[in-house]
Amino acid sequence: MTLSESGRSGCGRSGAVPRGPRVAVVAVVLLGLCALLPVPTGTAAAADTRPGSYDFAPGDRAVAGAADTSKAGRLDPGHTYRSSLPRNGRLYYRLRLTAPDTAYVPVTAVPPANATVSSTDGIRVSVRDGDGTPCSFASARFGAGQSPRPVTALAQREAGKALCQGAGTYYLLVERLDTQGSGAAGPTDTGAQAQRWDLEIAPATEPRPARTGPTTAPRAWDSATPEPPAGEPRARSGGAGFASAEPVGQGVWRTALVPGETRFYKVPLDWGRRIHATAELGASPGRGYVGGALTLALHNPARGCVDDAALGYTGVRKSIALEPLPPVEYANRYAAPAGVSSVRFAGEYYLVLHLSEKMAPLFGQGPFDVTLRVGVDGRAHAGPDYTGPTEPADLFTVTAEGRETARTAAAGEPDDTTTRLVAVGGIGLGTALLLALGGWTVAARRAQRRVSAQKPTA
Repeated sequence: MTLSESGRSGCGRSGAVPRGPRVAVVAVVLLGLCALLPVPTGTAAAADTRPGSYDFAPGDRAVAGAADTSKAGRLDPGHTYRSSLPRNGRLYYRLRLTAPDTAYVPVTAVPPANATVSSTDGIRVSVRDGDGTPCSFASARFGAGQSPRPVTALAQREAGKALCQGAGTYYLLVERLDTQGSGAAGPTDTGAQAQRWDLEIAPATEPRPARTGPTTAPRAWDSATPEPPAGEPRARSGGAGFASAEPVGQGVWRTALVPGETRFYKVPLDWGRRIHATAELGASPGRGYVGGALTLALHNPARGCVDDAALGYTGVRKSIALEPLPPVEYANRYAAPAGVSSVRFAGEYYLVLHLSEKMAPLFGQGPFDVTLRVGVDGRAHAGPDYTGPTEPADLFTVTAEGRETARTAAAGEPDDTTTRLVAVGGIGLGTALLLALGGWTVAARRAQRRVSAQKPTA
């Protein structure tokens, strides 16, 4: 039963027709007020939960990519943008960068739910300077699940590197990787292969630190696999995008996924803290094998992929785990392994679950039980003193609000939004009910006086 169903059933519990004017008035008032009373819901409850859906950030700006740099649409760090990519398309976007800032440009591609994709399909992104020299490359593919889902690749321009230095105009190039061939979609292309993929682009910048610290990655950290948290799982359905990711902290969480569905969670990590996560797909009737049935991915605050894992499924309960990661440190960026260099700043880290659409033919439409175990350890400490603000603000810090949200999530407490709705709703309902009862009392006394006045005198 959903929260909204529970709220309505609580208002109209009695099936008998009320008798008498008092009961009728009170019942009408209660039914009317319950219909108007907002039912508290979490972020995930408000999110679109259809398979293949994605929650774009509220206020996303529309931007058009171009086939060449001369007409490239402009991107400003600190804002999120929505665009689209044709089959095998190559689109350019333009952005202006200052010399000392490191720029991160994550691109999330969202294919339609009915798209046909292979394991090697996906996107490739790069940032290039005004002469066309690439600063970096990154790609994201759908993987063994062969299931259309949101995939994110991060392009970046790092200050202090040999290439792409100085202020000026840079370009983001987004390319669609498609095994069906090359070239833009033509007039004869039909069906899912001719469909465009939606894009969400979220450029960000990181200023340089005021003091230069170590320029080599930390060498000493515990690389042993941590023991997953134990305990009774608590329900957390998750969000349908980065913008609607549901906060979780240390603990065991439970959700239910249908084939083709993707869920997002966010975990705040301070400097010096580290995360470990496992995901478990419950047993189900059916026979067969699905490669990449469940995918678990971790993304950093700039949405760059830190690590991912996928499991093959035969109907037997099975789990996957992310590789052990070091604590979050600024100097991690100097490490060669991508999984280490990507945990380079504090902020909100994202855990993403996806259940392959290939599950449906062999194991049914579900929903399938998934358990997410999140471990957070390490000693928090102050981070670098940046020379200026990040864009967007506070992207690479854990705010007091973020810490409190994680604490209440881990403790199983309702968040402030839910508490406020309950309080306001309760006060509003109580006040309105008192007014209604007061009005009924006045009306009842007037009616009683009329009846008394009509009685014959002795």
